[in-house]
Amino acid sequence: MSSALTDLFPHPIVQAPMAGGVSVPQLAAAVSEAGGLGFLAAGYKTADGMYQEIKQLRGLTSRPFGVNLFMPQPEYAESGAVEVYAHQLAGEAAWYETELGDPDSGRDDGYDAKLAVLLDNPVAVVSFHFGVPSRDVLDSLRRAGTFTLVTATTAEEALAVERAGADAVIAQGVEAGGHQGTHRDIPENDGSGIGLLSLIAQIREAVSIPVVAAGGVMRGSQIAAVLAAGASAAQLGTAFLATPESGANARHKQALTNPLFARTELTRAFSGRPARGLVNRFLREHGPYAPAAYPEIHHLTSPLRKAAAKAGDAQGMALWAGQGHRMARELPAGELVEVLVGELDAARTALSAKGDLR
Repeated sequence: MSSALTDLFPHPIVQAPMAGGVSVPQLAAAVSEAGGLGFLAAGYKTADGMYQEIKQLRGLTSRPFGVNLFMPQPEYAESGAVEVYAHQLAGEAAWYETELGDPDSGRDDGYDAKLAVLLDNPVAVVSFHFGVPSRDVLDSLRRAGTFTLVTATTAEEALAVERAGADAVIAQGVEAGGHQGTHRDIPENDGSGIGLLSLIAQIREAVSIPVVAAGGVMRGSQIAAVLAAGASAAQLGTAFLATPESGANARHKQALTNPLFARTELTRAFSGRPARGLVNRFLREHGPYAPAAYPEIHHLTSPLRKAAAKAGDAQGMALWAGQGHRMARELPAGELVEVLVGELDAARTALSAKGDLR
């Protein structure tokens, strides 16, 4: 692993930045204090909201942590498809006694303002999702002393990350919960994602920068597997979703291991971009008809998701989760890091013992 990254956290465990109120300062602090790398998710927050969370996190830990940014999205031309989907969701709005959101509520997620804050108040690590920042942005962050990571879902995307000058790439396998970090949203590619172990191998052959592996990792033995495959660290999201420090809704946490929610699917139902979540009523009924329109659909469905959460109705919520969700453990985040490290060490010892027998 690149020493610039290794020196930041002793254990090869990164807590994935989960937007929507999950990756709160308490969670990031607990992970960083335990020797992993905690992360804040700046997505869907204002620049000031992000800054306030950074200040709060700095009051909870002196250890390094990261902040994740969403890249601005290109203009979406087919407004008619969004209008048709809004008409389809009229019954949901009536059921939850709320209005649909304004699909034209913004496309850049306050990107420039957030970058300005992070350049004025540097953090240890900044990661990017949904695309590749410009070389100027990455160089500016490097001069500020910030290590940069960018998500890739293919070897070709990883090459673009390396060429732009990022310090490392996050290899996101199709198993991952939440939004796929594809650089371009191409509907024809829906369902063609690459599994994590295959993706790590392809990216390691394509680029020379370090790789952080993300997607369905829930146990220390899986961390050992991705490290053996060539990754420098593992990024875990769903594993930390059920922790008491997580800001996830209680219904969301319970759903991870509830037999009623037996599987996950990639869907555009809630946001207009492929994202993996537990299959519930909303996903089944609306997923097949949701257009490729992010963030328009995200803005459109936001009041519905909030109303469902307020009503305690998991069937109307976006229950983001990776394929390993049934393995979630309700442990404090710091304790979970310790357990994962123990499992990782045990897996390494077992592999070493097998090697000695040959």
